[in-house]
Amino acid sequence: MQRIRLRYTKRGRLRFTSHRDFQRAFERALRRSEVPMAYSAGFTPHPKVSYANAAPTGTGSEAEFLEIALTQPRDPRVLRELLDASLPDGLDIVDAVEARTSGLADRLTASVWEMRLDGVAVKDAEKAVAAFLAADSVEVQRRAKNGMRSFDARAAVADLQALDPEPDRPGAGPCAILRLVVRHVTPAVRPDDVLSGLRAVADLAPPVPAAVTRLAQGLFDEESGTVTDPLAPDREAAPAVGIAADPAAVATAPEGAVTA
Repeated sequence: MQRIRLRYTKRGRLRFTSHRDFQRAFERALRRSEVPMAYSAGFTPHPKVSYANAAPTGTGSEAEFLEIALTQPRDPRVLRELLDASLPDGLDIVDAVEARTSGLADRLTASVWEMRLDGVAVKDAEKAVAAFLAADSVEVQRRAKNGMRSFDARAAVADLQALDPEPDRPGAGPCAILRLVVRHVTPAVRPDDVLSGLRAVADLAPPVPAAVTRLAQGLFDEESGTVTDPLAPDREAAPAVGIAADPAAVATAPEGAVTA
């Protein structure tokens, strides 16, 4: 059995697709691409696909991850292209590697998020960010299955900055960009929880809903404060190819033979 790990995106209008919507679209893409999927045992077998920490509905993402199990080996690059061509624009498969290490989910310990706050001046966002970071804790509430739940939104935030918008993304009025790094804790702290915290400590209330995008997720490096690529260990564990161990062996090898 071969395992392939994929990174995919949710862009544009497709950010409004739910996780279940993506599951259905992805399973159709597997069938269209004739991927030799491994299936679970039992009365209702289903393809072996493991999803990891999906982004909330309504948020864009450049860094969603999943793993599939195959019954026959496939080139990850070719598989990526086939699956990407079978998915709608906006749901894009952008990376694929063969799983050569264990614990992909264990390497997803933090996310980098971007929130575009239209109608908010950067100086106002900077003041709110400073107040949020200066607080020892910021209690927020979120509705859960059993009613309203209170928790600290400050402890999970490793970094938070207020930035000017990119020159190629102008707006009609003032706009601030929030860039934040959030550790994956329990209960999960989402970007909208951080916005609730900014409202609580500094009365920052964007006039329109924020446009939220996950830029990256992976292992959080405490020393550098960065989020590393979770697929890097699999690439590093891949054997080197295309290098001849013995030039003489190459010279004497039969035509069509594969040399190390």
